[in-house]
Amino acid sequence: MKSRLWKPPAQPVAKLRAFPPVEALDAGIYGALDLGTNNCRLLIARANPAGFRILDSFSRIVRLGEGLGSTGRLAEGAIGRTIDALKACKERLDERRVGNRRLIATEACRAAANGEAFLDAVFQETGLRLEIIDRQAEAELAAAGCAVLMSRSAESVLLFDIGGGSTEVVWLASDRYGTSIGQRIRHWTSLPVGVVTLSEKHGGIDVSHGIYESMVEEVAAMLRPFSDGIDSRRLGRNFHLLGTSGTVTTIAAMHLKLPRYDRRQVDGLWMRTEEARQVIADLMATPYQRRADNPCIGSDRADLVIAGCAIYDAIARTFPAEHIRVADRGLREGILMQMMMRNGVWLADRRARP
Repeated sequence: MKSRLWKPPAQPVAKLRAFPPVEALDAGIYGALDLGTNNCRLLIARANPAGFRILDSFSRIVRLGEGLGSTGRLAEGAIGRTIDALKACKERLDERRVGNRRLIATEACRAAANGEAFLDAVFQETGLRLEIIDRQAEAELAAAGCAVLMSRSAESVLLFDIGGGSTEVVWLASDRYGTSIGQRIRHWTSLPVGVVTLSEKHGGIDVSHGIYESMVEEVAAMLRPFSDGIDSRRLGRNFHLLGTSGTVTTIAAMHLKLPRYDRRQVDGLWMRTEEARQVIADLMATPYQRRADNPCIGSDRADLVIAGCAIYDAIARTFPAEHIRVADRGLREGILMQMMMRNGVWLADRRARP
């Protein structure tokens, strides 16, 4: 991935492109930005009676957390890539005159010694003010964004979101136990491991079965304090996994043998656990360059996908289930729903899909 060294802006903040005047913003348009360890994602939508209609979206792999595990700091090259992506997000927010916005940063900014300084630089260069959310808020937002895909017949699910630097895991009860996400969350944890940190530690280009099993066991050990607090008998009828992340959507796309990634076919897909395991076995047998050449993986993810599979595998072995449902949605959708509920344009018990 090409990168440039980041340098403080030469011009003062006052000379940057101004934020649209308040009276020019559209109060009916909502924007949610999620800056993670690996990706920068933006979603812009308008509320409607069925849920919300997506007006614009943006996603770019920036690897903000590159090298963070060894240095404890965000690298200059990663900062430069990320600020470039955030400038593109700023342009889209301004063009759509987004009146309701929430811009969040997660694990990389939480963990980095220069995380706050980075956000100050982001504001200076782009005018965007990002907030660092804690791990509990991240887990709740992921649950809010994905809960609609939980089977109506399931008493509970194990929802997980594999990120670049952390993995959120939530034991979520059926909406029969409450209307709000907070009422339905029975137990949650945030594991300090993601696809970027795990692949940087163990390697992601040539991964032997021994290395893969070491990654699985490392994640499983982190998961044990959480799983020990859950009585499997309380998982209830029709328990299933519900996964959101580039890892699970890639597994789904590979299972479907898509010539290129198609969100419409992936979001909401049901897979049997054995089918997911077969995809992982195929990926393990696929050389790095062939992974990079696959349009559903690409060069940006080719060295991360095996680490993501190991995280998923640790979760699936710890919480055996016959099926997993795949979600191509998550934090951004959760942010949009929360803002809309706060403004009275989203009903807490609405089950319509975005």
